[in-house]
Amino acid sequence: MELNSEDAKLTPRVRLGRRVRRLRERKDLSLRQLSERVGGYSHSYLGRVELGEQLPSEALVNTLDEFFDADGILVELLELAHDTLVPDYFRVAFYKEAEATRIQVITSSIVPGLLQTPEYARALFRRSQPGKTDEQVAELVTVRMKRQRILDRDQPPYYWAIIDESALRRPISGRRCMAEQIRQVLEMADRPHVTVQVLSFDTGAHPVLGGSLTLRTLRDGETIAAIESFTTGELVESPSRVLQLTQKFDVARSLALTDDESLDLIRRYLKEYELEDDS
Repeated sequence: MELNSEDAKLTPRVRLGRRVRRLRERKDLSLRQLSERVGGYSHSYLGRVELGEQLPSEALVNTLDEFFDADGILVELLELAHDTLVPDYFRVAFYKEAEATRIQVITSSIVPGLLQTPEYARALFRRSQPGKTDEQVAELVTVRMKRQRILDRDQPPYYWAIIDESALRRPISGRRCMAEQIRQVLEMADRPHVTVQVLSFDTGAHPVLGGSLTLRTLRDGETIAAIESFTTGELVESPSRVLQLTQKFDVARSLALTDDESLDLIRRYLKEYELEDDS
């Protein structure tokens, strides 16, 4: 991707906007004219994109890239802009996730990110990151949904999720949202490469109370770990520490309900939310 010296000093978001503006001006088009030529995206939306105030959707970027014959530059800039939304401590794990052959995750209070619906993720971001605008929250949701594509690949990694029952009980964004979210978990658990287990309230304490742990095993056999709490996160690559964290996951797995018991419990929660939503 070719960038001039001025672009190199700017954030990917601003660089993307400036590149779109230059491409538009070369064709001698106004924002309204561009809007008409690319399928009706509003000129105000396009203007915010050009000013770097809002990231465009993937659909818009693909349309603009094709319209301007930009050879993928706009798509690459959007990828870079999405990367900047990922916390620094998580960025290495984020990049390596595409190489994972197995992903194991345990969460103590929320549904894991790769299983979340857009509405559920949006509600979490709104609560956990006060001060973010609706557009900024939408960008974070987009990045999270994009990560989920790894499970739709022809040869996806094996995904093993252990969820604390509290994540099922807490009605994030209301009953209807939770019913939709639980249906999503059940649909994902029906895939041959996905296992979902629940740590029931009856279990009592478990090794990851108050946070989350993700283990990613890569193609070369290396495993990297990520630990997250509500304010901090840490990437762990030291073999000895990864082993300790793997043992925590193993203990939690031994305490969790079996696959069938877990799915039965999840279905009971779904019925409760559906009944409450209808009443």
